[in-house]
Amino acid sequence: MPEYITKEGMQRIRKRMQELIEERPHIMKQVVTAREMGDLSENAEYHAAREKQRNLENEYNYLKSRVAKLQVIDTDKISKDAVRFGAFVTIKEIATGNILKKRIVGVDEIFETNDGYERISLASPIGKAMIGKKVGDHFVVKAPIGDREFEILEIK
Repeated sequence: MPEYITKEGMQRIRKRMQELIEERPHIMKQVVTAREMGDLSENAEYHAAREKQRNLENEYNYLKSRVAKLQVIDTDKISKDAVRFGAFVTIKEIATGNILKKRIVGVDEIFETNDGYERISLASPIGKAMIGKKVGDHFVVKAPIGDREFEILEIK
């Protein structure tokens, strides 16, 4: 099954990969400088620099493998007649009357934003329950505290 990501999400991943590439020479310099300090078995600076290098390489390789698996979806071309991947959705919790704003995104895109919409994964219980629903439709999410019922108010 393909894994989806928005154009914005892919840009964030590629930007992070570029930051890691640019950070590599600085960390390599730290490793070389620490190695020159002498006995490596008791050289804390060397071990710290190597750990930093290992973490950077692990993160870069993880992101590289994710990019290879992800399919970018142009959310501008997706119909807004029902909740789909990339949709901005306003919902109301029936029991409390609370109005919530959610955006359906891929698992790699759960990050803070300033647009007022909480990013939720397509794979999350609420994300799965919303898919295909239209304005006015109700849906139920099974939660540890019991079933929660919502109504779709708006799809953008």
